[in-house]
Amino acid sequence: MSYLLKLSLLILPLSLLAKEATIEQLFSVQTVKVKKEQVSKKRKNYGYVTADESRIYDISPRYGGYVVRLYADKIYKKVKKGEPLVTVYSPEVFKAKDEYLNTYRYAKKSSNKGMLESSKLKLQLLGVSESEINDVLKHGKASENTTIYAPIDGYVFVKSIVKGTAFNAKSKLFEIVNLDEVWVEAQYFEEERTQLDKIKSYALNFKGIEEIYTTQSKFLYPKLDPKVATMTLRLSVENKENKLFPGMYTSIFSLTQKKEHLTLPTTAVILKDGRHYVFAVGEYEGEYEPLEVTVKLLDSKTYIIKSGVGEGDEVVNNALFMMDSDAQINGLY
Repeated sequence: MSYLLKLSLLILPLSLLAKEATIEQLFSVQTVKVKKEQVSKKRKNYGYVTADESRIYDISPRYGGYVVRLYADKIYKKVKKGEPLVTVYSPEVFKAKDEYLNTYRYAKKSSNKGMLESSKLKLQLLGVSESEINDVLKHGKASENTTIYAPIDGYVFVKSIVKGTAFNAKSKLFEIVNLDEVWVEAQYFEEERTQLDKIKSYALNFKGIEEIYTTQSKFLYPKLDPKVATMTLRLSVENKENKLFPGMYTSIFSLTQKKEHLTLPTTAVILKDGRHYVFAVGEYEGEYEPLEVTVKLLDSKTYIIKSGVGEGDEVVNNALFMMDSDAQINGLY
């Protein structure tokens, strides 16, 4: 809302100004009303993305062997759950398959199901897939090769084999990382711990990504870095589209629980000699009265109004330097 004031600036005697605590101006004045809002205090910090440790899987066979065919042949390749990673030849697995087939043939004659179940369990404990175990009986033949499949959707972060590689039991062939949910870690000083308890949610902003990520899931590590006296806060962030990768930096905005406050934009408040003032719209058009207010900074654009004006009061929102100049000339404060 704006007024084009029609009254000229009046330079009045000091005795008269003492009686009239108003300013009359000749320029376009924009005003704003004091309003009640649900607001939360915002604080900025920085953090970086790491993989969620519960979503990291090592592919370490319980048997030794040789690589026959490599499907996940490139580092950071994306794989889906159930997709073949590598086909290997393992003498130990081949022997266990052959024993299972022979036990099956013997059990058909002797009705000894216990031996058959024990033979099948051996294959299961070696990590052979159920479909491959069933194929032994289905085709009546023990295949010399065994295929290892991806246990989850994810990316191949570690690949320690190539075509023809020989490996031992327990060797780590792959590390697959699922990024559908990631961790963001941020450092906070020890004295900030009590403030962290009041924070209800976090908003995360990443360079090059328009989407703002939010989370309420947090965990404060029970360990302090003695060198810099900081604590690590871990946030769990959903990442279904896999736009976030380990190593990315982020701006973290912490938000306290919302409370109702009277607010004004910072452009409507002027600081003078350690006190804050607003220029309230007077009874007549073109009159503005300086009022002292008690404020608290919410963010760079907003003040919380503690006293001095009430909800719905109308004050000047621009050209405060002109108002301040005239107020000084007229001795209003």
